[in-house]
Amino acid sequence: LIPMKIELLFFGICTDLIGKNSLKYQLNENATVKVLKDGLIAEFNNLSKIDEFAIAVNEDYANDDLVLKEGDIVAIIPPVSGG
Repeated sequence: LIPMKIELLFFGICTDLIGKNSLKYQLNENATVKVLKDGLIAEFNNLSKIDEFAIAVNEDYANDDLVLKEGDIVAIIPPVSGG
């Protein structure tokens, strides 16, 4: 498997849970959004404190089966509460 790097951007409470607003992250080539989510929760178990988080890849919301590519910019977006 070939490693690739993506950039993660954290928003809202995710920034507080991770302790930073961005970082470079390495995954294996052809990893999906689901693989990324599982890896993030395993590495940053604070993320399990929120029910769910959305993923946007290159400014478009992404489904779990989307395959990530080298250099993608991935936003980790917490649930938004309204009122």
